[in-house]
Amino acid sequence: MAFSIDGIASGLKTKELISQLMQVEARPQTLLKAKAATTQGFITSLQQLNTRLGSLTELATKTAKPQALDLFTATSSSDAASVTAASSARAGSLDFTVRRLAQSQSSVTGSMTSFSTEASTITLQAADGSTTEVRTTGTLDDVVAAVNRADAGITATKVAAGKDADGAQQYRLQFTARESGAENGFSVFRGTAAEAVAGTATDLFAEPGAATVRTGQDAELVLWGGSNAEQVVTSSSNTFADLLPGVSVTAAKVSAEPVSITVGSDAEGTTKVARELVDSLQSVLSFVAANTKVTPGATASAAPTPGRFTGDSAVRGIAQSVVTAATGPINGRSTAELGINLTRSGAVEFDEKKFTAALAAAPAQVRDSLTQLSARVADAGRAASDKFDGDLTRRIQSQESSVRSMNDRVASWELSLDKRRATLERTYAALEVQLSRLQSQGDWLSSQLANIPSRSN
Repeated sequence: MAFSIDGIASGLKTKELISQLMQVEARPQTLLKAKAATTQGFITSLQQLNTRLGSLTELATKTAKPQALDLFTATSSSDAASVTAASSARAGSLDFTVRRLAQSQSSVTGSMTSFSTEASTITLQAADGSTTEVRTTGTLDDVVAAVNRADAGITATKVAAGKDADGAQQYRLQFTARESGAENGFSVFRGTAAEAVAGTATDLFAEPGAATVRTGQDAELVLWGGSNAEQVVTSSSNTFADLLPGVSVTAAKVSAEPVSITVGSDAEGTTKVARELVDSLQSVLSFVAANTKVTPGATASAAPTPGRFTGDSAVRGIAQSVVTAATGPINGRSTAELGINLTRSGAVEFDEKKFTAALAAAPAQVRDSLTQLSARVADAGRAASDKFDGDLTRRIQSQESSVRSMNDRVASWELSLDKRRATLERTYAALEVQLSRLQSQGDWLSSQLANIPSRSN
């Protein structure tokens, strides 16, 4: 067991002396710790670069897919209908009028204080003839709960409806279809499903005071109105999916005036894709540049500080492969014609005006070039950042293995240093004991010599 000592007999500062000796002994471990920390910092930078490369690769892969750049935008001439275009849309236009909007059925019963005097069965019948039987105890609250619990596409609620002649509180039951459209219409009968089908059950909405407040109906658009080709298109909701290929229209209000929808190429969307690709590419290159440059010392005599990637040929090679993929000629033509330029400093810049002009002049050619460029960048990024066998991935794994090895050696040194400290403490403790004995013997001899009689006596 180690213990603190300080020269009792020798007068030496043995504790301080041992600490200084241990600093010398621990120097190899200190250097190893510093190397491990430096390597871990290098790994962190590699991981950050790998993340940026992964994002670039994902974006480039998405952009390189067939028809990924076939972007279209859709506009409507009226607020009576809105329009959206999917990636499968194609250029075109269409005129129509909104004849009717979709709505859900809503029906109410007559006023009543209770639904029935005893337990009873009611039947919910859909527009297609399918039925759902609901068993109730006869109370209004139980009817509401039972209908909602049946999950038949109908919701029920109890609404206060004043008092009867005797002063008792009355209620109406309101039944509403959860979805709009004629196909979601319904009837409610007092009686079983068999009785409802046979026509012997009582129609709840035919009783005195009952009414269908709102019938279920489909939305309707009229195409080519007034011509021999006039056609009515219906939808159970107000949205008409794929009215044109990849184009959906949502009616907002009835309009006798024609609504014109137009679908055209989305030049702004294509430009945005190109800009995002270049921005992601520049994010990778700027990160490499920032970690490669050497920072001058704070003073003239201070040594400059290299970046974590300074002199690293592997990282430089990865950056160069990505730059080559992004700026190399496409079909014999420079990417500068697309507004993608390589600067003297090694950065890649995007000239949006030049790209927009090129896209307007030759849209198919520009989209094809951008697709090829994206495919090349995706291949270069994948070769570096693939999570299984990417060059950068393997480099990170190798460096992590080195750090684990160094940390194991640091731990081994810790055990050796503990043993060395214990040995030094035992040695100096034994030295103090021996010196103490010698001092005691010296004191005894001095006292004996002092007691020897002199010759004059």
